[in-house]
Amino acid sequence: MYAYTASKPEADWDSHREIAYWRKHPNLHGWMKQLWESRGNAGMFNGNEIELTWEDLDRLEQAVKQKALPSTQGFFFGDDSAVYYHDKDLEFIKNARADLFLGLKVFYNSSW
Repeated sequence: MYAYTASKPEADWDSHREIAYWRKHPNLHGWMKQLWESRGNAGMFNGNEIELTWEDLDRLEQAVKQKALPSTQGFFFGDDSAVYYHDKDLEFIKNARADLFLGLKVFYNSSW
């Protein structure tokens, strides 16, 4: 699970810069999947990039601070790690906002 920035979504991988990496953070992934589905997508979320906006980051910050990420389970995830990643999630949100301010786009993706 990772987040990265790019100047435009179709840019080649050389122009992407990773800003966060999580290993087995099921509830964050569940939150991202719900966001992806709210945009009209369906099916398997694995490997599908989603762009994050200012509003998305505001809602994510609220969910992290209120410990309200959705409980998500799956074979590849392991146990809930929201407490373990709490500070890292907030740091990601701060860095993502800084990159949005600079005019970059922020994306989340996962692969397993």
